Amino acid sequence: MTETASSPNVLVERTNPGVLRVSLSGNWRAPSGLPGVEIITRSLSESAAERSLEFDATKLTGWDSRFVAFINKCVALCRDRNLNLRSDGLPEGVRRLLRLANAVPEKKDAHISASDTGFLQNLGENASKIWQDLLGMVAFLGENVLAFVNLLRGRAQFRWADALLVMQQCGPQALGIVALINCLNGLILAFVGAIELQRFGASIYVSDLVGIATVREMGCVMTGIILSGRTGAAFAAQLGTMKVNEEITALQTFGISPLEFLVLPRMIALIIMMPFLCVFADLISIAGGFVVSATMLDISPTVYFDRIAHAIQLKSFLLGIGKGSFFGFLVAFAGCFRGMQSGYSAAAVGEATTRAVVTGITAIVASDGIFAVLANALHI
Repeated sequence: MTETASSPNVLVERTNPGVLRVSLSGNWRAPSGLPGVEIITRSLSESAAERSLEFDATKLTGWDSRFVAFINKCVALCRDRNLNLRSDGLPEGVRRLLRLANAVPEKKDAHISASDTGFLQNLGENASKIWQDLLGMVAFLGENVLAFVNLLRGRAQFRWADALLVMQQCGPQALGIVALINCLNGLILAFVGAIELQRFGASIYVSDLVGIATVREMGCVMTGIILSGRTGAAFAAQLGTMKVNEEITALQTFGISPLEFLVLPRMIALIIMMPFLCVFADLISIAGGFVVSATMLDISPTVYFDRIAHAIQLKSFLLGIGKGSFFGFLVAFAGCFRGMQSGYSAAAVGEATTRAVVTGITAIVASDGIFAVLANALHI
């Protein structure tokens, strides 16, 4: 194509019965004054006999992306009027760009907001999505159980080196944030308890409050929430990125199970590390409570830790550790499930990461309520 000074032009004529020919000429690289599709629309409106639209670009001297946009509008016009589009007369480069533009069709509901549909329709669609999500979770859980059985039988495609690496990432490398949050948690528990218990002259029971609340509830819950935002999100992002890069597809091509090779090490690592993190969180939170007790209530270290030792029972300690392990399973399950469920785009990976955090935290809070009811019924 050579540059000329000729202006762009569109000529519409009927050559054969039912065929409308669009002759394109001139240089379509002009900065302004490019023709629109109105002339084609008027010609189609004058007669309803047209069944096809064809192009003649033999006199075209230059074109750029604006010319492709013009042709794309013609394509949309033919689609709306159920016309057959003949693109043989267009340059090869334009035809390739059109095929690329139409490779992924636009979503029909991309611009439909919630206000455009009825309440019952939205309710039904959301209920259907939730139901499908639950079915997917159950299926994913069953697949993980089968993978764990294969591991026990020594037939799983599993490497302990991967599990140990994940243990390091979600264990020792998480000690800093776990210590910070649980120290603040102990400070807050002791401060609130000190203010209220001072009114009744029972300041000595601040240590009991901090010890029991930390060991039974706050230590494992706060650690689970921290790991949900830190490790669960990382699991979802890692697996989602692997799907985008088609690494998971490559593993399946080589006959390697993604669940056994990628998911199982992450779940086992987090389940193993959560009890240790919960014990560490309990110690840090109790130490934070001691700082407030010593500064505000003048409680000596001997008295504080003696009360802690008498207040915390073994069954309360084991309950917190057991809940922590279960919360670790929930965090790993949510992160891996959302990661494996991710789509094949950067936006889908971000959405999977967000959903992993939301799912993990929601599951932790809901299951903690169930644990509280069961513990009360069993007098634990």
